[in-house]
Amino acid sequence: MSSIKTQIIPYAGWQNCVQITNGIVDLIVTADVGPRVIRYGFAGQKNEFCEIESTMGLTGGDEWRIYGGHRLWHSPESRPRTYEPDNSPVKWEKLPDGVKTIQDTEPHTLIKKEMEVTLSAGSTAVKIIHRLINKGPWPVELSVWSLSAMAKGGKEVIPQSSKNTGLLPNRIISLWPYTKLNDPRVCWGDKYIILQQDAGMTKPLKFGVSNENGWAAYFNHNHLFVKYYTHKTDARYPDFGVSYETYTNDVMLEMETLSPLTVLEPGTKSEHVEAWELFDNMPMPSNNEQEIENILTNRIKHI
Repeated sequence: MSSIKTQIIPYAGWQNCVQITNGIVDLIVTADVGPRVIRYGFAGQKNEFCEIESTMGLTGGDEWRIYGGHRLWHSPESRPRTYEPDNSPVKWEKLPDGVKTIQDTEPHTLIKKEMEVTLSAGSTAVKIIHRLINKGPWPVELSVWSLSAMAKGGKEVIPQSSKNTGLLPNRIISLWPYTKLNDPRVCWGDKYIILQQDAGMTKPLKFGVSNENGWAAYFNHNHLFVKYYTHKTDARYPDFGVSYETYTNDVMLEMETLSPLTVLEPGTKSEHVEAWELFDNMPMPSNNEQEIENILTNRIKHI
């Protein structure tokens, strides 16, 4: 018998949420809105994801709401396409070690969203399959875009490429118009880019990188959250060619991964997979890269 327990519970004002737990960690997937994972954390401890209090428990309406947690979008970002509201109930199916959530086809984009969320029986490991299906009559070019809105107060670590390309460049950084290179929240290190979420700074900051290492980490709550995905070196990516993006303001920090740009023919699908891990007793480090390296070694799979 599986040690994964799945049950419907009320959470944060929503009456129908699916809790998945193995006794070590738990996830909460909303069924009244979505698809969305609103919580991931050690059982009985703080949520590693952000929760926007003013939107908790709300349903219905034509306005897109941030809510918080982990969500599924499609890139490149544009209005109104990207901001189709996810304010309606989703269907869900129980899996042996998690759930599959299914959103109704978006009425304007004719894209259908699905997420399969599964949990390891004996560890903190989570696997998320993000799926976009073209239900329309014409081809659509898009990238599967998965976004985790992390709780405020944490520190993000993003690895930089160390590939020796001689006289040629070895990495891409894309910058949004409101991003300042001298923003005190970001440290452009030799090996890592380090970004501190600061609840006292309302001005947003966003950048993207060609993260060939395929991971990023976030320290908060005396824990370490790690997100993995696959960067395909020969593929085309949106936003000048980046597969990882991050955004922060005064209430959260978003860790965002993207699939390669794909032309979806009618009736076809595109998938993007993330894996998560959570480590306990991980005090937040300084911006010293050697200190960070010592913490991450033997914990990050790709180091």
